[in-house]
Amino acid sequence: MMDTHCHLDFAEFDGVREQLLMDAAQLTVKRILVPGVKAATWQDLIALCQSHPALDFALGLHPYFLADYQAEHMALLQQLAEQYQPLAIGEVGLDAMVDVPMALQLNVLRQQIEIAKTAKLPLILHQRKTASSLLAELKHFPYGGVLHAFSGSYEQGMAFIDKGFKLGIGGVITYPRAAKTRASVARFPLEALMLETDGPDMPIANQTTNVNSPLNLPFIFNALAELRDEPPAQLAKGLWQNSQAVFGRGKI
Repeated sequence: MMDTHCHLDFAEFDGVREQLLMDAAQLTVKRILVPGVKAATWQDLIALCQSHPALDFALGLHPYFLADYQAEHMALLQQLAEQYQPLAIGEVGLDAMVDVPMALQLNVLRQQIEIAKTAKLPLILHQRKTASSLLAELKHFPYGGVLHAFSGSYEQGMAFIDKGFKLGIGGVITYPRAAKTRASVARFPLEALMLETDGPDMPIANQTTNVNSPLNLPFIFNALAELRDEPPAQLAKGLWQNSQAVFGRGKI
């Protein structure tokens, strides 16, 4: 399995990161993609992933963290993308629930889309209450990627799939109350799905700690298998192939 979205560089994993990676490997979590969220952490993120063969990285400016945005961050992103060849530009997107002006979010997103186009890299997308606006910005983007943390209707998911994006399926499907998302995930084509945890956030149902991690990926897989018609072996193979189709330029 591949955890296609886990912020393993966050402080919540300090002191437990090495053991967690060993435990994840025992659970057949073979690869973990760690998306960047702000310029101040990019160099440390790159160093972390270069020191662990199971880790790969993406670089991006997340809408949550734009309070300290400076124009030179974009030049640095372009430089690091050329120098270190991340697997994607991300985590990027639009969020109507954060106290960041939408004009700034759009400006930063558009510049990152252009960097991804130049580097011919996929995007890792974040959205909350902004699906229509985000889809409009992707109208001419040719390299696809993933809509991370999908939680929505079948029609919304298909709109991103039709744009060439896959859907990141995480812990939300472990909650019985997430009936709309669970019903949607049961219907999507298998080739459009990938697994993720979004650790340390997005804990799964009945989790006993506050920190989500790649150790929960098998539980998310099991929840997905219960919703789908494919035999588990076929589902696992398809999910792996999907993650490699988007992020296959890694170390494993």
